Amino acid sequence: MNNLDKTYQALLQDILDNGVEKQDRTKTGTISVFGRQIRHKMSEGYPLLTTKKMAFKTMVTELLWFLRGDTNIKYLVDNGCHIWDGDAYKNYEKWFWDNVPPKADTSGKLSQEEFINKIKTDDEFAKEWGELGPIYGKQWRAWKINLIDPNTMEFVPPVDQIANLINDLKANPDSRRLMVNAWNVGEMDQMVLPPCHYGFQVYTRELSIIERGEIYRKKHPEKTIEDFPPGKMDVWQIRDIFNEDKIPKKAISLMWNQRSVDTFLGLPFNIASYGLLLEMIAKEVHMVPDELIGNLGDVHLYKNHIEQAKEQITRKPMTLPTVEISELDLLKGSVDLELKNYIHHPAIKAPLSN
Repeated sequence: MNNLDKTYQALLQDILDNGVEKQDRTKTGTISVFGRQIRHKMSEGYPLLTTKKMAFKTMVTELLWFLRGDTNIKYLVDNGCHIWDGDAYKNYEKWFWDNVPPKADTSGKLSQEEFINKIKTDDEFAKEWGELGPIYGKQWRAWKINLIDPNTMEFVPPVDQIANLINDLKANPDSRRLMVNAWNVGEMDQMVLPPCHYGFQVYTRELSIIERGEIYRKKHPEKTIEDFPPGKMDVWQIRDIFNEDKIPKKAISLMWNQRSVDTFLGLPFNIASYGLLLEMIAKEVHMVPDELIGNLGDVHLYKNHIEQAKEQITRKPMTLPTVEISELDLLKGSVDLELKNYIHHPAIKAPLSN
């Protein structure tokens, strides 16, 4: 069952029907609604839209970049991900025009293509001009604490929110403080762009004996009712069998919050990215991915995406794919995975507004 594409298409239609015109920093113009929510049960499949082809590898590369704590586009460019090219180039352009003397020869200004090629080939140039400031990865993995430890008289080390989240999930999975935040107001002026998706929270619950049984049966399709004779085996004995077989005991859900939502280009990536992050965290702590929830603030369509949105609304959803993770080192931003059975409509091209 694919309710995700239907929900997404309904959101596109909602914006077309109810959106108000608003100006934006890119000068493109949008139609916008406020306060919407996306919900998806991970048991229905991996949340990668089928009503247009999605650049799955690009999304994975960006997520791993976040998890590595990286804030330089060099890693992205080297791995064929160009989501942040425009933001880095915009920074370079601003510096160039701020420093070029009046009536000077401007032929030395790099085009965006030349700029990205230099990021690829010149490490020193990449170190200076590929840096985007303390955006997502920095906040997730090294939130700066501007305090001095009175015992050592040294600065308190940065906070690794992802490592803390994993540790807390293992030690106290019912905590209501299982959160990661990217909205650091003390460093906002150093970022090329304030975070659009600014934080997420996870939540766990106990799996019922029936849910654990379904997982057990999938793992052991050869088992029959004769292996669990009614009246001959109590629930505690069954639980012992599940525990010995390392059947997960808990399900985990993830909810992210997003202040600004580029609904046509950005949101499908956000859904897939947080869906994959949920899969990765679940594997890391031996839980089952449960529900993915997105709380969305300013939900908009850029005016040059309207016809593309209308096209996507007409398309019939297909069965959602699955993701299989074989190897994972979450804290190193490393994963070996396979996207399976991704059947989709053709891609729909649309310009990115920077």
